Amino acid sequence: MTTTTATVPAITTWNIDPAHSAAEFKVKHMMISNVKGKFNGISGSLNLNQSDPTLSTIEATIPVATISTGDEQRDGHLKSADFFDAEKLPTFSFKSTGVKVRGEEELEVTGELTLHGVTKTVKFAVEGPSQPGKDPWGNTRIGLSATTKVNRKDFGLTWNAALETGGVLVGEDVAITLDLQFIQA
Repeated sequence: MTTTTATVPAITTWNIDPAHSAAEFKVKHMMISNVKGKFNGISGSLNLNQSDPTLSTIEATIPVATISTGDEQRDGHLKSADFFDAEKLPTFSFKSTGVKVRGEEELEVTGELTLHGVTKTVKFAVEGPSQPGKDPWGNTRIGLSATTKVNRKDFGLTWNAALETGGVLVGEDVAITLDLQFIQA
């Protein structure tokens, strides 16, 4: 009698290191230049299937109240009911639903982005994950960068103001960049 042993894929769990991760965005202001901002305090995890990355999953949550654009008045307006409504909707989140390999260290991660109480499917272009490395405290770390573009109106973020010269104060398309560092669990 012969028995075969199935090979178990090497799946590892990694937690987002909020101190070394950021979610950044940029959007047109007055149709002439970009305004950039970022969120801190990202939490979440990556279940990385090293033998088949398409079976990997990622989840992340970001607290809206951490928004920073370098201008306190603008940050307050963005936290208000005109935009994110941080008091009623304190977080936004992402949960992957699929991963495709696009190159040696390039992935396409599809998932559900919930922002301002609205959930839409988005695709992130991902560079990484990087090769694992040890930090001075003995933790194993990896990193990745992900980008996407969304239309803010698709998520119910519709506030705007018309400009005297034509056009609007805030653009509709928002570029999102995630720079994430993970610690192996």
